[in-house]
Amino acid sequence: MSRPPTFAPPPCAHARQLRTARGDFAVLDASPRTAPRGTALLLPGYTGSKEDFIALLEPLCAAGYRTVAVDGRGQYETEGTTRQEDYAQGELARDALAQATAPGVGGEGPVHLVGHSLGGQIARAAVLLDASPFRSLTLMSSGPAQVTEAQQLKVKMLGDALATLSMAEVWEAMRALDPPEDAATDGEALRRRWLRHQPAQLLATGRQLVTEPDRVTELAAVPLPLHVLSGERDDTWPVPLLDEMAQRLGAHRTRIAGAEHSPNTDRPEQTAAALVSFWDGL
Repeated sequence: MSRPPTFAPPPCAHARQLRTARGDFAVLDASPRTAPRGTALLLPGYTGSKEDFIALLEPLCAAGYRTVAVDGRGQYETEGTTRQEDYAQGELARDALAQATAPGVGGEGPVHLVGHSLGGQIARAAVLLDASPFRSLTLMSSGPAQVTEAQQLKVKMLGDALATLSMAEVWEAMRALDPPEDAATDGEALRRRWLRHQPAQLLATGRQLVTEPDRVTELAAVPLPLHVLSGERDDTWPVPLLDEMAQRLGAHRTRIAGAEHSPNTDRPEQTAAALVSFWDGL
């Protein structure tokens, strides 16, 4: 679970509802003071939310990029349903396309799409459906196929718990397993976020994480600038696997020193600088 440094948006950003052809989505919308050089759409990972990108907003705005971070359907402040089929990857990919083309987001031109972890798989699926709304795609700590066996086991354990326990009970069980330093990190805000996730969303997207096929060859055929960004360590997709994926894609590759699976929260300044460098280079 990503642990953002705060849940309070910076002065350049405000929380709002993004209206799309596929419903309303809670977003953090951050705009530079001058005319933007481009727009970025950021999709969070499994159990995450738009707040996972909160520390990127000011540096991206300072570089001239308007940034819209999204809660996907059933995540935190975006409403969802109790039907797992509503969270099929194709449905979530169409949500991303609707977000990218919504009034007030895609009107200024193609959007730089960024997906963290599960969000990267959703972003990839969106681009494979229709790449035309996008200027580039950055896969952040998001690998070529299913997660590692250890992570598959964790996802299964969570699914088993969700089948028999309430969200509050599952939260308490997860916190009991956390190291002491994590348990002290903004626990109440994280708990509020967890309790607002839809269990059906967690079950359906968890299943996607453990069964995702390798679609790298398909993505490599899409004429879109690609960027693979990660920390220097990752227990969800090993870094050498991400290196190999970048080579197969012919993608720009960035490793963020001192970061693990969530460079957006581990090293936000360096991560923002890497994104800006990639976008500016286009």
